[in-house]
Order: sequence, then C-alpha cells, then structure tokens
Amino acid sequence: MTKLPILSGNDLISLLKKADFSVVRQKGSHVSLVKGEHKAVVPLHDELATGTLLAILKQFTLTRDDLLELIKK
Repeated sequence: MTKLPILSGNDLISLLKKADFSVVRQKGSHVSLVKGEHKAVVPLHDELATGTLLAILKQFTLTRDDLLELIKK
C-alpha cells in the first residue's frame, strides 16, 4: 500500500478540481465540494491529518491510487 502524501486543504481542493469537483460554498475555514451526488467538506488546514484525508476520499468514493493519479496530472 502506498503512503499518502501530506497535503494542505488548499492542495486537496486543487487536486479535486482536476477531477471535476466544484466548490459549492465556503463557511469560515471549511470548503464544500460536490460532484454529482458526492459531497464533502474540506478544512483549510496547513496539513490534513491522515484520517481526515482518508475520510474525505471515502466520501468522494476515491481511492489512494486515484489521489496519486491526480497528483501526477
């Protein structure tokens, strides 16, 4: 299993935009994104905790490999 990279909230949002997710709104330091029926909130932290990152990927039905592919783009 590949190790997850350390990402900030802004980095993750940029990667998700590459995968056609769109920002719906921002309230404080949390940004809501949506693609079809998949919705999640990304906190704008300097470093996302591994559990937080995995939970966000799960809500968007993305795998670790999907995330690594987005990073390569």
